[in-house]
Amino acid sequence: MIKSKICDLIGIKYPIFQGGMAWISDAKLAASVSEAGGLGIISAMNANAEYLRTEIRKCKELTNKNFGVNIMLMSPFADEVAKVVVEEKVPVVTTGAGMPTKYIKDWLEAGIKVIPVVASVAVAIRVARMGASAVIAEGCESGGHVGEMNTMALVPQVCSAVDIPVIAAGGIADGRGVAASFMLGAEGVQCGTCFLVAEECNVHENYKNKIISAGDTDTIVTGKRLGHPVRSLKTPFSRKFAAMEKENTTTDEQIMAFGAGSLRKAAVDGNITEGSFMAGQSAGMVKEILPAKDIINKMMTEAEDLLKNAQNRI
Repeated sequence: MIKSKICDLIGIKYPIFQGGMAWISDAKLAASVSEAGGLGIISAMNANAEYLRTEIRKCKELTNKNFGVNIMLMSPFADEVAKVVVEEKVPVVTTGAGMPTKYIKDWLEAGIKVIPVVASVAVAIRVARMGASAVIAEGCESGGHVGEMNTMALVPQVCSAVDIPVIAAGGIADGRGVAASFMLGAEGVQCGTCFLVAEECNVHENYKNKIISAGDTDTIVTGKRLGHPVRSLKTPFSRKFAAMEKENTTTDEQIMAFGAGSLRKAAVDGNITEGSFMAGQSAGMVKEILPAKDIINKMMTEAEDLLKNAQNRI
């Protein structure tokens, strides 16, 4: 079995985090990943405290294993959900879309392991100085909101810059990605796209089918003009969004209005034409619907075999 500091730190069997995906990462998916030995993560997304508390308690009913909550710091409900994770004694909090400066002291005092998602060395150093337990270095190959650097370049630089464990993310969907991440210096990985097709994932069937049928070049990044680039599958919606960004006559407000609610339309409604089907570049590697347990076991078995035989390369 692969030895990892992150497993000891978090109290999990396998060094695999399931990403916190809005409208997708609920109690059922998180519990299934945690039961399988990874770290399941509930997405707080833009929901209020009542929603998150309900999901946390559902997760506790489904598993006695550790799980986490992802808090999007730009959420209008960030203050109240930040309190809920303390009140509900959530073991791990991952953060995105901002700096956790306002909340990290209270979380750490409550014994919560705080693990921010970072897209640069500078941000990794800042959160490490704040007391972060670890960081998730996420490359632009990932689905959803992305930075500029790719995983291969970002992860080793973050590993060299901080003394806390680093989890690699972005484009990882099989054991080869896990093994490569360890060679880059990471102590674990975070995956999102491959868990979209887990049997326990409640995302709409149309979403799963689009992931399974995707090829290697079937994602696109939109939103750069607005300062919030997002990677998703190429669809009528994402192509129209990209075209609107290039039109000088289209205002930013019009583009934002066009995109409002598009993720929910994809994840919940399965709307093929108006939905934003966020997915990483690893979508082309995901070809079957499996239980979360099988996804994790398959990844870890392949990674262990690769690492054991690495000496044959020398």
